Amino acid sequence: MLDYLRLEVRRTLRDVGFVIGGIAMPVMMYLLFTNLGADDGSWKTASMVGMAAYGAVGSALNTGGGVAEDKSVGWLRQLRVTPMTPREVVVGRTLTGAVTVLPAIAAVLVAGGLVNGVRLTVGQWAAIALLLWLGSVPFTLLGLGNGYRMTAQTTGVANMACNLGLSVVGGLWFPITLFPDWLRSLSAYTPANRFAQLGTAVADGNAPALGTVAVLMAWLLVFGSYAVVSYRRVARTV
Repeated sequence: MLDYLRLEVRRTLRDVGFVIGGIAMPVMMYLLFTNLGADDGSWKTASMVGMAAYGAVGSALNTGGGVAEDKSVGWLRQLRVTPMTPREVVVGRTLTGAVTVLPAIAAVLVAGGLVNGVRLTVGQWAAIALLLWLGSVPFTLLGLGNGYRMTAQTTGVANMACNLGLSVVGGLWFPITLFPDWLRSLSAYTPANRFAQLGTAVADGNAPALGTVAVLMAWLLVFGSYAVVSYRRVARTV
C-alpha cells in the first residue's frame, strides 16, 4: 500500500492543473481579497485561514478525479488482481488526498506570514496547519465517492460544483456576517464553515468548539458512507 501511496502522490503533484488550481489559485485569491481597500489585520488572518481551507477542500476533492480516470483506463480492474484489499485501496487513496492537501495549506499560510504580515505564535501556526490537514479528510471522501460513482468528466464538474458551493456558503471567501440571516444559519451546518472554524479558533487563541468537531464528525460519517457505497457499486461492474 505504501508503494501505491507514493505512486499516487507523485502523479498528483506532477499534475499542472492541480498545482495551478489547488495551490496557486487560493494564494492569488487570498492576496487579492486582502489587499483591496483598507488594511485590516484581522481580516488578513481570517481570510488566510479561509483560503487555506479553500485550497485544502479543492485539493482533497481532486483525489476523486484521479479515481475516475483510473476507472476509465482500467487501473481499478488491475488493482483488483493485486494482493491489496478493497479497504487498502480506499485507504491508500484517502492518504493520497491527505498528503496532497498539505502544499495548498502551506502555500496560503506562507503568503499570510511573509506577504501580509500575519503574526501568530509558532504553536498557532503549527496547530492551524495540523487541524486543517486533519479536517480535510471528509472532503477527500466526498471526492472519492464522486470519482467511484461518476465518469472522469462528470467527476470534474461535480467536484468543482462541490468546491465552489461549499466554499461560498461555508464562508471561506467572504465573512458570513455579510450573509442574510437564513444563509448564516445554514452556513453553520456546512462542513466547510466548521472546517475553517478549526483554524480561526486557534488564530483567535482558543481551542476549536465541541460543536465544530461534532458537525465535522457527522459529515465525515456521511461522506465516508457515500465513498464506501460508491466503491461497492463500481466494484460490481469494473
